[in-house]
Amino acid sequence: MSEKIERLKTLIIGSGPAGYTAAIYAARADLKPVVYTGMEPGGQLTTTTEVDNFPGYPEGIDGPTMMVQLQQQAERFGTEVRIGMATAVELSDTVGGIHKVTIDDNKTIEAETIIISTGASAKYLNIPSEQRLRGGGVSACAVCDGFFYRGQDVAIVGAGDTAAEEASYLANICNKVTMLVRKDHMRASKAMQHRVESLKNVEIRYNTEVDEVLGEQVVEGLRMVNNETGVKEDIAITGLFIAIGHKPSTDIFKGQLDMDETGYIITKGKSTKTNKPGVFASGDAQDREYRQAVTAAGTGCMAALDAERYLATVETPQETV
Repeated sequence: MSEKIERLKTLIIGSGPAGYTAAIYAARADLKPVVYTGMEPGGQLTTTTEVDNFPGYPEGIDGPTMMVQLQQQAERFGTEVRIGMATAVELSDTVGGIHKVTIDDNKTIEAETIIISTGASAKYLNIPSEQRLRGGGVSACAVCDGFFYRGQDVAIVGAGDTAAEEASYLANICNKVTMLVRKDHMRASKAMQHRVESLKNVEIRYNTEVDEVLGEQVVEGLRMVNNETGVKEDIAITGLFIAIGHKPSTDIFKGQLDMDETGYIITKGKSTKTNKPGVFASGDAQDREYRQAVTAAGTGCMAALDAERYLATVETPQETV
């Protein structure tokens, strides 16, 4: 027997700060939102030990606790949170049209509006010692975690504008920053290169890669290898920052939503509107610039408001089929 198709007013795909904030606003607007969490309920913050830069937490808070509280707040207003992953979508081109989403390859949801908050994931080197020490000194966000290494020696891996920006940020608060560049040149803009090169406490190592992150429970050092000579060298550090890019979790929307070359969903102007009516994108799925919890939450609020205004302009179809 085929399963009954469910019709929703607002479907939220993803459960990070953007998704849960969208759910809070949508629920308060009586949009009866349903959140599907995806494979990582709570998003990237569930892998973060301390969050010190989100407003309202003067003593800081650990990432998993913060996401549980955001979920509880969304549920308080009537949001239904479900474990499940969107595996296929069929988005309507028509204003007032119905969008179809397949959950876990076997359940069909029809939605009048969709808020995408699937986030993005940082790219890592994928060497065992790096993966083992994620959260113990290995981070993919200097702006998020750099504060904990104030006055200490750290290293950063990367050669683009993001790596250069994060190296500059770390140089302001850390004793020394060793920057590892895989090739004999940086990919960053000339202006960013000049900025990093002018910092006295930043040492740039070209043709250099990570061989192993040293330490049992926390980062204690780094073994580097020159990829031209094969010579290895150990340095003492307490933090390693990986800045080799992010990949937005937007693959299932390719071919239907406008995206940039990396896969970030393109939204219109200062709104969260996509090229499909009734489909809105928030958080790191559409933000390649800031990628912070607080900015993700802000765009989640915007997406819910955009969805509410959109629904007010179209005839509301029957809610169940």
